[in-house]
Amino acid sequence: MKAHDGMYIDGAWRLAAGQDVIEVVNPVDEQVIGTVPAGTAEDVDAAVRAARAALPGWAATPPAERAARLAALRDVLVTRADEIAETVTAELGSPLKFSQAVHAGVPIAVAGSYAELAATYAFEEKTGNSVVHHEPVGVVAAITPWNYPLHQIVAKVAPALAAGCTVVVKPAEDTPLVARLFADAVHDAGLPAGVFNLVTGLGPVAGQALAEHPGVDLVSFTGSTAVGRQIAAIAAGQIKKVALELGGKSANVILPSADLAKAVNVGVANVMSNSGQTCSAWTRMLVHRDRYDEAVELAAAAAAKYGDRIGPVVNAKQQDRVRGYIEKGVAEGARLVAGGPEAPREQGWFVAPTVFADVTEDMTIAQEEIFGPVLSILKYEDEEDALRIANGTVYGLAGAVWAGDEAEAVAFARRMETGQVDINGGRFNPLAPFGGYKQSGVGRELGVHGLAEYLQTKSLQF
Repeated sequence: MKAHDGMYIDGAWRLAAGQDVIEVVNPVDEQVIGTVPAGTAEDVDAAVRAARAALPGWAATPPAERAARLAALRDVLVTRADEIAETVTAELGSPLKFSQAVHAGVPIAVAGSYAELAATYAFEEKTGNSVVHHEPVGVVAAITPWNYPLHQIVAKVAPALAAGCTVVVKPAEDTPLVARLFADAVHDAGLPAGVFNLVTGLGPVAGQALAEHPGVDLVSFTGSTAVGRQIAAIAAGQIKKVALELGGKSANVILPSADLAKAVNVGVANVMSNSGQTCSAWTRMLVHRDRYDEAVELAAAAAAKYGDRIGPVVNAKQQDRVRGYIEKGVAEGARLVAGGPEAPREQGWFVAPTVFADVTEDMTIAQEEIFGPVLSILKYEDEEDALRIANGTVYGLAGAVWAGDEAEAVAFARRMETGQVDINGGRFNPLAPFGGYKQSGVGRELGVHGLAEYLQTKSLQF
């Protein structure tokens, strides 16, 4: 049986319960590049049962052995990095260089970080007359999105396995092919049967069945705030733990003392990265009124360079959604200085790199997540006004601050209501906790804080 004909359950590929399939389409040329089975509640049940059966043995496996298996998994991913990058490029449309560096490179780094953490984390500690044990929470349902299809899987699976949990993954239906490569890598890394399981399918069918399954102890979900609410409601009915990484509308605050050209160019690059399909993208650029016109001119020039450098958005529905937001921005009075709603190519789901000026904080494009290559530039009067605007959305996932003096930037960042802030272009750190305030979610991913999401504590008194 070919891998695409079935599900990876209990250490082997097995036929799906139903006959329906999902077509995977290349967003560049709109051609079908593969199919995967559309999983049912029966498939989900089989996967959860396999995970439950494997849980006692994996939870009892010494952390050093779990670390060794994670290290082996990282090594397998390294050998398959080119295939991973090519697969993501085919199903997401990401430029190959970006796929190599980010879609393949970052998951490898994250897997390696958890191999190290599993070996060094203090799963037991003494406090007073008590010994505190950090134990696996149990069976994890990992429901992942399409925008960073392998990274989002590894960011959930690696800490869960390091903690001693077993996992069932339901990947996004738009980008399931790289998830199959990952299942093969898990198999070749020698993880015991049932520790990792994969069920492809639609969210309202397989995803909901997984979230609702009584054999699942924790649901880790990355995606829209609307679906996050539904999963939280399901989990609440069973008093089930959830970790939710949801939407964002992050502010890029450029203080008057900043290197304006650098801040604007990096800010535009951040928004255009992955065709704007990044929940933590700095989609609101806040500039002091005295430097506003200069910033708008710089941003328009920078965006123009991305016309043939970014890929499409993931599907036709997303293209229509993003173009609809651009049209709404124009209708509400924002000024287009780059791009626009017209599709830049006849074939493929492309959206023109777009920059709006004269955006006010009450406009839809300044409040709602667009998830495309669209930047809004807002004007502020003083630092307090900038802080109010930066904190003035329902989201709080990420952000950035630029200033000539690092201490000035840090002082401002400390007052932002958001989970992660880059100072003067600070680099991504796979060991730093990632997650949001407010409607951007609950819980954290990456590093030791990501590991803690998959643990529960027990204290023994002596």
